[in-house]
Amino acid sequence: MSNSATQLIHHPYRPPAEFEAVQPGVFKGSTVFFPNMAAVRERQWLDKSGYTYGLHGTPTSYTLEERLATLEGGLQCVLAPSGLAALALVPLALLKAGDEMLLPANSYEPNRTFAAGGLAQFGVAHQCYEAMDVADLAARITPRMRLVWLEAPGSVTMEFPDVLAMVRLCRERGVVCALDTTWSAGQAFDPFTLDGQGLGVDIAAPALTKYQSGGGDVLMGALITRDEALHRRLKLAHMRLGLGVGMNDVEAVLRALPTLPLRYRAQGESGLALARGCAQQPPFVQVLHPALPGAPGHVHWQQLCGGTAAGLFSVIIDARYSSAPSGRQLGRAGELGHALRSARTARRKLAAAPAARARGALCRGAGRRRRFAGGFATGDGAHAPLNLCPVFGVQHWILKANTLHCRLMLPAID
Repeated sequence: MSNSATQLIHHPYRPPAEFEAVQPGVFKGSTVFFPNMAAVRERQWLDKSGYTYGLHGTPTSYTLEERLATLEGGLQCVLAPSGLAALALVPLALLKAGDEMLLPANSYEPNRTFAAGGLAQFGVAHQCYEAMDVADLAARITPRMRLVWLEAPGSVTMEFPDVLAMVRLCRERGVVCALDTTWSAGQAFDPFTLDGQGLGVDIAAPALTKYQSGGGDVLMGALITRDEALHRRLKLAHMRLGLGVGMNDVEAVLRALPTLPLRYRAQGESGLALARGCAQQPPFVQVLHPALPGAPGHVHWQQLCGGTAAGLFSVIIDARYSSAPSGRQLGRAGELGHALRSARTARRKLAAAPAARARGALCRGAGRRRRFAGGFATGDGAHAPLNLCPVFGVQHWILKANTLHCRLMLPAID
């Protein structure tokens, strides 16, 4: 009994190695064992030929990286602890004092905030270009410009730019081009072969928090490339910053990936049904969904995505209606929150939109913005049309979407 702890730690039993199952094994740990000092000196982690330390990868994280690279059409992948961490890693790895970065005016706000509040203190400047204006992008690419960010569609305002023209421009100017692929999730288009003939971005940056994980319970991002030298720069910066992800989270994403095509299609159909219903209702000044005819960039969406769309869209609510109530009033199947892409239908409250444009959006009139994400839940009338009906007398309106079993309360016009 005196040496029981030692016996438990150094137990001689080793299970047989020939175990195969549907889900890959979960390997986690900071310390990695080496058989001898020669292995310590010779093992390499940059090319995934070996294991050296938990932050540098385990069989579990290597597996997810390879599958994500395949999903997006890339060859290499680096995992980050959140979508924003992945976005921030790109300029930290590629830019230095005196360089400049371009962001679309309708880009993911935390990315712009990091540029203004984080990169600026290191001497890296940034500009914003009009997301739908290729000429404006061309005019802003100066000799100091080293990185151009694209979003398709734009965050919140959902304009779909001419991605092909913008990527072609970046190629001609010799500027690294990175695309936030959170919306497309490897389903709507291939970022590395946009034209089917090899025209593609340099970096794809999906937030795995959304569609890839699917359950609303994981924070993770990724950077995917096809250029080994570019990948190495990203991976070295990743190592120097000490970034890592938990293997239980990696397991969750691996478990969800096989159902991604089914989930993405189902949520896309639900989101489009809800968007079409909203477009018919008086309280909504404008519905921002790239699949709707007349939406900003609808033609570009058709050209690139061929009819495939995510379940996310935004609306502009008539300014005569006061702001929507708390999430508690949305009911069991319509919640209020951030990072909307899980199986549940949800909405996010956004800032009031100005009269003419909302961060580059082609929005009509003044009003408040809301962003919706279609889920899976269905009601009794699976194909019943959306309709507005008065409840509680004339005090409130309720938007009923039996297709989604989603409810949004809108106070009556003041």
